[in-house]
Amino acid sequence: MKARIAYWLCLWLLAGALAAQAPSGVGRIHRADAALDQIVPPTAVIEKLAEGFGFTEGPVWLPEGSLVFSDIPNNAIHRWTPDGKVVIFRKPSGYDGAQAPPGAFIGSNGLTLDRQGRLIICEHGNRRVTRLEKNGKLTVLADRFEGKRLNSPNDAVVKSDGSLYFTDPPYGLVKQDQDPAKELPFCGIYRLVGGKLQLLSKDLTRPNGLAFSPGEKFLYVANSDVQRKIWMRFEVRPDGTLGAARVFYDVTSEKADGLPDGLKVDSKGNLYATGPGGVWVFSPEGKHLGTIQPPEVPANCAWGDKDGRTLYMTARKGLYRIRLAVPGIRP
Repeated sequence: MKARIAYWLCLWLLAGALAAQAPSGVGRIHRADAALDQIVPPTAVIEKLAEGFGFTEGPVWLPEGSLVFSDIPNNAIHRWTPDGKVVIFRKPSGYDGAQAPPGAFIGSNGLTLDRQGRLIICEHGNRRVTRLEKNGKLTVLADRFEGKRLNSPNDAVVKSDGSLYFTDPPYGLVKQDQDPAKELPFCGIYRLVGGKLQLLSKDLTRPNGLAFSPGEKFLYVANSDVQRKIWMRFEVRPDGTLGAARVFYDVTSEKADGLPDGLKVDSKGNLYATGPGGVWVFSPEGKHLGTIQPPEVPANCAWGDKDGRTLYMTARKGLYRIRLAVPGIRP
């Protein structure tokens, strides 16, 4: 009898020790299809890593083993390291003027890496896309189209051939479409190649996050318009321009807080798209498998850690992560 009691006591103590070591979860995971279990394991938990920011966006994992992300209203890029520390990586990050217009979202937004590992920055306030060189200097990649200033570049992705694709909604302008500083009559999707800026599409009212499918046959683009909350899928032609487009998924009727925003793709072609209520997970065929829902509505996400299986999420004032079963496609 004593041996049995001792046995169960050891099991209880071991379970308590394992529970103490396990990360405490926050938020919830909505499972709309059983297939999600192969992507988001039933044991997966959402962890909160940091808080106290203005509005977080644009996360990207750096090769040296840390995550950088934008804090738009505070005009800063922060760096998070696995030891839990958060430091200023760059400030100012998106606006160099003396004083920003009241209410303007001036800081950097989307961040990515080019084929040489250099940081690409979408600068709202300065209305341009820049590249941070290895020596710390900044190179302006694009700030005008046909002589007119860009609106406020939002998110970017680099194709395997080195060409840069980015979106240009007016969120960095206080009055957006009605702002007197707005010079272009549309919100474009652009491609920068060989120093030349090409307009690929001007059909979306609020083009936002974008990502290529594995093999780069398709380009997914979020449209952050409250009247038309959709994700589009464009065919990518051999010359890099965009071909036929179709609505990949429509959440216009969703009442939860949030709009289609940043998005990423994993190695199997599944799409992870921030939207109403969380990160929507879709199969390559456009089936909604489930939604990862941290306590705050996420605006963007990125793959990190050595194996690329951790999804980091920037959500309003906080930074979160979740371990997944399928590695993501990283820049």
